[in-house]
Parts: sequence; C-alpha cells; structure tokens
Amino acid sequence: MPNTIAICNQKGGVGKTTTTVNLGAALAEQGWRVLMVDLDPQAALTAYWGLEGNTPGPTVYRLLLDDSATPAEALCAVRPLIDIIPSDIDLAAAEIELWSALGRERILQEALAPLQGGYDFVMVDCPPNLGLLTINALVACDQVLIPVQCEYLALRGLSMLLDTLHKIKRRLNPQSEILGILPTMVNSRTRHAQEVIEELHSVFGQRVFQTTIKSSIRFAESTLAKQPILEYAPSHAGAQAYRALAQEILHDHRPAR
Repeated sequence: MPNTIAICNQKGGVGKTTTTVNLGAALAEQGWRVLMVDLDPQAALTAYWGLEGNTPGPTVYRLLLDDSATPAEALCAVRPLIDIIPSDIDLAAAEIELWSALGRERILQEALAPLQGGYDFVMVDCPPNLGLLTINALVACDQVLIPVQCEYLALRGLSMLLDTLHKIKRRLNPQSEILGILPTMVNSRTRHAQEVIEELHSVFGQRVFQTTIKSSIRFAESTLAKQPILEYAPSHAGAQAYRALAQEILHDHRPAR
C-alpha cells in the first residue's frame, strides 16, 4: 500500500501546492512512484504542471460526482514517475453537490482505491478550508503533512486544524496520523521567524520536521517556469530543503516494495 498524504492547512498561502510539487519531485528523484491529486478548486497544482485548461480526461470533480468516470482516465503523466489527477473551477460546486450523497466523506477514498497499487506515494493538495473536500482528503489519507508559515498569525488556526484531525481520527479514519508540521516561508533574516519555529518545537515537539523551507524568489520563478525547483534550480537551497524533507519522511515511512 502506498503512503497516502494529505497536504493540509485551512489557511491559504502557506506553501501547500509548492510542498506537494517539490516533495513529490524529491521522492520521484529517489525512484519512488508518485501520484498527486489536485483537490483545490483554484487548481494551482494543475496550473503548476502546465495543465490548466488542457486536461485530456476527466478531472477530480468528475471522479467525485460521476460514477462513469474512472480514475485511470483522469491520470496525466507529467514526469516519468509522477502522475497527477487535475482539478478545475467546477470543483467549487462539489461541496454543495456532495452534501446529500451517501457516504459523502469517503467518496475520494473510493475513487482513488483502484489506483493504490500503482504508486508508492499518493499526495493530495487540499483546499484552504476545512470543508467537505478537505474532510474527504483526511479520510482518504493515512498521513497529514501541515505546512505552517512562520508568522504568529499563521499559528492561530493550527489548533483548529489539529482539533479537526482529532475528530476525523476518532470518528472516520482511525489510521490517520500527523506526518509532521513543516515550517515554510522562513525569513532567516528576522528574529520573528526563529521565534515561531522555537514555539512550534516547544508546543509540538517531534511532530515538527527538522527541515525548514526558506523564502526565496526561486520558488515563484520555478512556478512560472512550470517546473519543480529541483529541476529549475537543482543546487538551490530550496531544492536541497525538499530533498532533506523527503529523506526525513523516508527514514520513518519508507513504503514496502
């Protein structure tokens, strides 16, 4: 079975999509097969790979709402070891359309089940809220990675997210665990960022990754180039950080082959 990871934080702009792309690329660089699922109606992950408005098969919206759509049809190969199930703006309607569905919290889990044997890692890029789509991701995934921007205001919603994760574990997905909390957008020139990291370690201890992701214009440039930073600037500190993050995860969560 693959490691299935939800990249989740209800706050926007904390690096969820950047982490999905670059952690996935770092794992693929090590020879692991990776599936990325774009569960955000803003479709940033889809756009990152240059697929916006150019998806040959069904999107994740159709997988969730159309029983005739198969997950194999939705796959788009973006690199030799990386596939993506894309999204589009239609997904914004799914919150309402799924509300009356039987077993609505498990629809993504059921949709992805036929693909489980083909990948070592499945990574779900969640929307910036704690709505039904995010709940579907948390039920479908056995691990949750939480990117947290290194500002005090970004910490305020973390307790709400952790409370939601506790409820999901207790009521819907007993196997779910927090993979780790990832400090992102770290401005190493400020004391403030270091204080936030120290606070995270003080409160959450070993749940916080040792790796931190520093702010850099290279991330924006690589997004514009539609490349992971590991390809765009392979020797850059940001690329090395995501390689280090992949090694942290593989150290404790290496899939069986």
